[in-house]
Amino acid sequence: MPEIIELVTADQVPLGTVKRFEINDLAVAIIHTDEGFFALEDRCSHADVALSEGELEGCLLECWLHGSAFDIRTGEPQSLPALTPVATFPVTIDSQGTLSVTI
Repeated sequence: MPEIIELVTADQVPLGTVKRFEINDLAVAIIHTDEGFFALEDRCSHADVALSEGELEGCLLECWLHGSAFDIRTGEPQSLPALTPVATFPVTIDSQGTLSVTI
């Protein structure tokens, strides 16, 4: 059954940044872009390294090790060498500005 996890206030993830959180033994990257907030598994499906340490450009998060880029909206790889998508998770912000992710 999905679990809603409150993390931080939305202003603690500034526009254009990626923050890593550990949730129930799962590393999750929270990303804030012009399109909103997104959450995905913080693990490159090719090299098993933290995507949160990579470069964010628009809605693409590029792995720092081998350069695979993932669409943060879908988790789908957009460039090689990664072939497998990473998990994405719904993000919500309540009326007090608390950012939550559903795992």
